[in-house]
Amino acid sequence: MHQSLFLPKPTLSALSQPRPLRHRLHRVSAASTTVTALCRETDPKKRVVITGMGIVSVFGNDVNKFYNKLLEGENGIDMIDRFDVSALPTKFAGEIKNFSSEGYIDRETERKYDTCWTYGVVSGMKALENAGLGCETEAFMKVGRSLWCRASGVGTEGVQEGTYACFLWIDKARAGILVGTGMGGVGAFTEGLETLKDVGYQELSPALIPNITSNMGSALLGIHTGFTGPTYSISTACATSNYCLCAAANHIRKGSVDVMLAGGTEACIIPAGLTGFTACRALSQRNNDPKTASRPWDKDRDGFVMGEGAGILVMESLEHAMKRDAPIFAEYLGGAVNCDAHHITEPRADGFGVSTCIQQSLENAGVYPEEVNYINAHATSTILGDSAEVSAIKSVFKNPSQLKMNATKSLIGHCIGAAGGMEAIATIKAITTGWLHPTINQFNLDPAIEFDTVPNKKQEYEVNVAISNSFGFGGHNAVVVFAPFKP
Repeated sequence: MHQSLFLPKPTLSALSQPRPLRHRLHRVSAASTTVTALCRETDPKKRVVITGMGIVSVFGNDVNKFYNKLLEGENGIDMIDRFDVSALPTKFAGEIKNFSSEGYIDRETERKYDTCWTYGVVSGMKALENAGLGCETEAFMKVGRSLWCRASGVGTEGVQEGTYACFLWIDKARAGILVGTGMGGVGAFTEGLETLKDVGYQELSPALIPNITSNMGSALLGIHTGFTGPTYSISTACATSNYCLCAAANHIRKGSVDVMLAGGTEACIIPAGLTGFTACRALSQRNNDPKTASRPWDKDRDGFVMGEGAGILVMESLEHAMKRDAPIFAEYLGGAVNCDAHHITEPRADGFGVSTCIQQSLENAGVYPEEVNYINAHATSTILGDSAEVSAIKSVFKNPSQLKMNATKSLIGHCIGAAGGMEAIATIKAITTGWLHPTINQFNLDPAIEFDTVPNKKQEYEVNVAISNSFGFGGHNAVVVFAPFKP
């Protein structure tokens, strides 16, 4: 048997010792003194910039409207009306109502998609539009009508010309897609089970299996756009989007692509999703006052509130963006991912995995902790999760009073695999607008919080360097680093 199985387990105190920054370092010797300095990326081929953003949210499908609602402190949480919740322990969520995919997917095709994929396609296409890479509505509609027959190799006449005309100047082999999901087509899956039970297998939709596979968010966007570069998905629960952003940036930095669509999509506000999270004891049950249920860092928090939507970025090499005179909203400086290896739902109480991930993200970005002045926190409003994240942040940033930290989930709920993508957009909008949205429902702040949480009212603020945190069941941690773009 392998010898390592019998090695003594490291103590918690030994594991929690701070680790030195070590990635992308310059060492400068002067006499007997060695100074270690971090270095940001300078090669235009490897610098990664954000040139487009697309959103589907409880506040609509427009990025500016979405962020304005956040700045106003508007609450997106309400009672669920999509299905009967009268017998359920939690009856509210950040449910998207009156959603329309018009102009992006035709109605016949949309009926064949799980809602998760509809959100992802619309968000991705809107991100491309925002980046100056969009098509006319007619082209999108042409793709939508023929999408599923193309998968079978029939009915493709005229589709390629209409679909790809707007992307002709892009090398489609150097454009990829990395859109993940935490739970995928769970709605289609549960409907399939009901059909199988009540009617029989003969009535199952042929789209059932494609709809429940987690790769479909990227695959459908690939079909819509014709991008043939690296196209796949990552599923790491609530850390999914940030994992996708990190991986997409790595593809650009190693030179295999010029452009990546990256982010996450989620639509799991269904009875099975709601009661499943209730069984995990993760959801708030504040049914008498749902608007105040999502209250990160508040002493009286009792669990998170489910949300849904999609958030997708266009990530591009600086060289490619400048060649086409693209709009540049911010720069992705770096990121990191790791795992607690601790528990299927609970974080480590000391936040060690999270603090290590934050340190590694700063190393990858070439940023000192002192340069960071804004954190878009994971902050789900759970007792254990909020506390572990705060402990981790305190271990990395030695002067918390110099940080601003807010919680997007207080306004829109926890959007699971899409959360990181949507919060990346909120982080980038904070950079571009100079305003931080409030963390609402700050009534009775936990005494361990030494940060300015932007309580209940927006604040004007100049962001120097921002990090956005995402952590998921299974101990998955992912942190991304953004900053204002400077040529």
